Amino acid sequence: MNILLTGGLGFIGSHTAVVLAEQGHELVLLDNLCNSEMTVLDKLNTITGKNLAFYKGDVRDTALIKEILKTHQIEAVIHFAGLKSVAESGSDPMKYYDNNVAGSIALFEAMKAVDVKKLIFSSSATVYGVPQYLPYDEVHPTCPINTYGRTKLQVEEILQDLANANPDWSIACLRYFNPVGAHESGLIGEMPKGVPNNLMPYVCQVASGSLSHLNVFGDDYDTKDGTGERDYIHVMDLAEGHAAAIAFVSRNAGIEMINLGTGMPYSVYDLINAFEKSASRAIERVVQGRRSGDLPIYYAKADKARVLLGWQASRGLQLMCDSSWKFQALLKGLC
Repeated sequence: MNILLTGGLGFIGSHTAVVLAEQGHELVLLDNLCNSEMTVLDKLNTITGKNLAFYKGDVRDTALIKEILKTHQIEAVIHFAGLKSVAESGSDPMKYYDNNVAGSIALFEAMKAVDVKKLIFSSSATVYGVPQYLPYDEVHPTCPINTYGRTKLQVEEILQDLANANPDWSIACLRYFNPVGAHESGLIGEMPKGVPNNLMPYVCQVASGSLSHLNVFGDDYDTKDGTGERDYIHVMDLAEGHAAAIAFVSRNAGIEMINLGTGMPYSVYDLINAFEKSASRAIERVVQGRRSGDLPIYYAKADKARVLLGWQASRGLQLMCDSSWKFQALLKGLC
């Protein structure tokens, strides 16, 4: 199948590209490089043994998207392109609505014009908000508590309306939990620009000496060790979930919201302890007060993905940490 990946050089997009290329799909990658690097393309070509088609461009450029869809006879789109910092979305909401919502609308308009109607949307567990019960299943009420989550929910709602109006569309909205880890080669992984917003890349940079210590925001939650618990999922499991979703939308019309998680929550200290084994070094940490908006615990019910997609996560926390450290160590020349 000919597939366009928007945000294709990003963390999740690049790993998904590896899985899809290995399955024999023909890929076109689009990225504006606002949160990624051109070096990722060379690494993807090395891993896959292919010269992947790439366009530097923005999903808001409808004319460019139409041209790509037509030129490469694209049959399906995986839409990763989106800004993802919860903190930044609060301080600069218009940037997030413009990129995440308006950008998605521009992409869907281009797809509609060229009659490409198979879509995987990169959504987020943040659409659920404060848990009314756990684990979150796909019928849990949606009430995001930050701007980032609201942009994801708005795009889901747009796609629901699109599917209702055009029943020949095939759409899967994949609600991610907490992607971590890296490709087994260590060539690609999570490489945020500036100070990381997420726990794993922050731990990686402390371990490599780029940052002095890790701030632990709250150790007095009602959890097993007082720190927040999250459903961490290996990025390669997540990538394989996208491949399974491509197969699903190829067979089924309509729209589905599907969780991609492990169903197993790990605490901040669980992750630190596992990472210290991976890196064979201590992670300096300083306990700070709780951050506003942080939830004590959340995790997925992933039964729907197993039933509809034939997919479930298989990689554990230690492998997530091992692969993250391998990527960081290679990046910093530590091995």
